[in-house]
Amino acid sequence: MSEIGNSNRISREYIDSLLIETRYMDSTNPTYDFELYGESFASPIMTAALSHLDHRLGDGAAEGFAAGAKEANAVLWYGMAEDEEIERLAKINPRMIEIIKPYTDRDILYRKIEQAERLGLLAIGIDIDHPFGEDGSPDFIDDKYEMTALTTAELLDITKKTKLPVVIKGVLSLRDAERALAAGAKGLVLSHHNNRIEYAIPPLAILPEIVELVNGEIPIFVDCEIQTGMDVFKALALGATGACIGRPLMKPLKENGAAGVRDYLLKANGELGKAMSYTGCYNLSRMDPTVIRRL
Repeated sequence: MSEIGNSNRISREYIDSLLIETRYMDSTNPTYDFELYGESFASPIMTAALSHLDHRLGDGAAEGFAAGAKEANAVLWYGMAEDEEIERLAKINPRMIEIIKPYTDRDILYRKIEQAERLGLLAIGIDIDHPFGEDGSPDFIDDKYEMTALTTAELLDITKKTKLPVVIKGVLSLRDAERALAAGAKGLVLSHHNNRIEYAIPPLAILPEIVELVNGEIPIFVDCEIQTGMDVFKALALGATGACIGRPLMKPLKENGAAGVRDYLLKANGELGKAMSYTGCYNLSRMDPTVIRRL
């Protein structure tokens, strides 16, 4: 695939084009403790919803991922998984947001929501950006699960039937954000799902527009090329509630298991704290988009 339209590259270049003003006068040491859906966490830096970790990195990787997030007191997001794997991860870290695919067989989707409720997960999410394959035909996961685009009416039915907060992942337009809000979503993840479509707008580029639309009603999260605490700071300054680090965690997870994930997240927390104190945005209520300038 050509790098010209690669959405990961475009997102990385956009993040790197965002510069910060330093504002030392009257600043102080940072605090970034964070609450989400009634639970307290160390910071708004979270894991991204990685999938199939045991298959990609070896047996035990998924459990190490969950344990590392728990040790860092970070929100754990997790992606595609069979029911048994979710059961295992919930025993390690129940403060998890499971991302569920838009299965054509909606009974699978509802069964997974019921499982998440039974396990007492923090929330559930639905990938709205995973219904279509490379040629626009229905996508198939693991060569057996067909996907179909979610409708606004179906999302409204889901949010009414579950007691868990429902987060919509894959939002990159005001249109989808408006429909998710109207259907009762309790969170949005701005994401192009690791270059799922080329030339996608970077999540941080559309973030200010969606922040204005949402007007504080629900949390807004971002992923895609978020690698450091400085990247997270830029997202928070532009109005995000939290940001997810994904692929950068895979190498430390493979090399050092849970400790590798924990240490990476804690290091990112320190990078976030540095950016906060150097810009006068020394707590999460003082985030200010005017500290961000673009080349």
